[in-house]
Amino acid sequence: MGDERTIHRGIPLELQLKFTQFAMDNASIEICWIGHDARIYYANNFACSLLGYSRHEMLKLSIPDIDPNYPIERWNEHWQSLKHHNTQTFESLHRRKDGVLIPVEVTANYVCSDGYEFSVGFAKDITERKQAEGSLHEKEEFFRMISENVDDFIAVLDLEGRRLYNNPSYAGLFGGIEALKGTDSFSEIHPDDRERIRQLFRKTVLTGVGHRAEFRFVLPNGSVRYMESSGALIRSSHGDPLRVIVISRDITERKQTEILIRDLAFHDPLTKLPNRRLLRDRLEQMMAMSARSGLHNALMFIDLDNFKPLNDGHGHDAGDMLLIGVAARLRSCVREMDTVARFGGDEFMVLLNDLDEDKDESAGKAAAIAEKIRTVLAEPYQLPVFREGKVEGTIEHRCTASIGVALFIDHDSNAEEIIRRADGAMYQAKEAGRNQVKFHRSTQ
Repeated sequence: MGDERTIHRGIPLELQLKFTQFAMDNASIEICWIGHDARIYYANNFACSLLGYSRHEMLKLSIPDIDPNYPIERWNEHWQSLKHHNTQTFESLHRRKDGVLIPVEVTANYVCSDGYEFSVGFAKDITERKQAEGSLHEKEEFFRMISENVDDFIAVLDLEGRRLYNNPSYAGLFGGIEALKGTDSFSEIHPDDRERIRQLFRKTVLTGVGHRAEFRFVLPNGSVRYMESSGALIRSSHGDPLRVIVISRDITERKQTEILIRDLAFHDPLTKLPNRRLLRDRLEQMMAMSARSGLHNALMFIDLDNFKPLNDGHGHDAGDMLLIGVAARLRSCVREMDTVARFGGDEFMVLLNDLDEDKDESAGKAAAIAEKIRTVLAEPYQLPVFREGKVEGTIEHRCTASIGVALFIDHDSNAEEIIRRADGAMYQAKEAGRNQVKFHRSTQ
């Protein structure tokens, strides 16, 4: 069997002990043997160097001297717990000779041999890790401070678009944020915008490039808000996609202002009909569409016959109410695809598109609609009469119209020429006695 003092494939025990001593002395981790009385019975070179003591000085110390978290009372509790569990790992602080505290992670092992009891402690300096944790905590606190004190909506989403975090601003939209975690962030986006935003989100995840987008957001009460969002990809320390942070803002007021400005630019503020500028744009579009479809279109120029006497006799308020009434009657006479516009003053235009390939058939359809308009506009109007901003009574007013019609197809003329043709036909109706429909002479 050999000498009982040799084990591990014949290595003499004395050599093993020397090797163990050498390994402990030169290990790059703090190693100390502590007795049940908290005295230090062994400290390796690394421990002495880290704490700033000589080996001789270290052996005169006890645990309370180098660890302020473990006064003798707590050490005694720790010793009893260690004897029961054999091994414990915990974080603490070691005090250097110069008073500087070093954060350490300690693994303590209970050892009992030949009647001697020790706690063999391995302590690792975790200063860098603690600094990193502190830096991360500072960043988290900084993010929290910003996210909880701005009006913008800040959301952190997983790679599928599920909500992981929403800042308090979302409470104004949903009445609370507790129930949002884990829900689909796309579900409240307007159905017409949802797939477009989902595709932009996927591009951000795949490419790491954020995108700015506008979309409509449907609130729980059914109302719609306009939102502007931008996203950014958060990667792990290995560069893998981890999260997406999305910052949004409510731009409803801005969009409403833009719509109002656009309406003012392209619509008559009194009748809400398209104005001259929008009519011209639609006329040019219709000419381009006619080139592809081969169908004729028609432009009607409508002028009210006795508008001025109403203004002179009852004021502009009564005249405005008549114009509003005329606009409503014109809209009722045409298809949704057609355009009714106020050209200016008491002049209106009606744009009829996609009539027929045959010119005569188109003229017949346009004539029928024009006659319907003439008849409807000739019916009496009940108009309120105002005095000092208040309705004083009503009057019955009859107002006929002279209508000029010009057919066109493709680009046989430009927009200005087509308007001149319809205008000329309208003057022919005026000269013929008013309350009539006349076509531009080349189409009669």
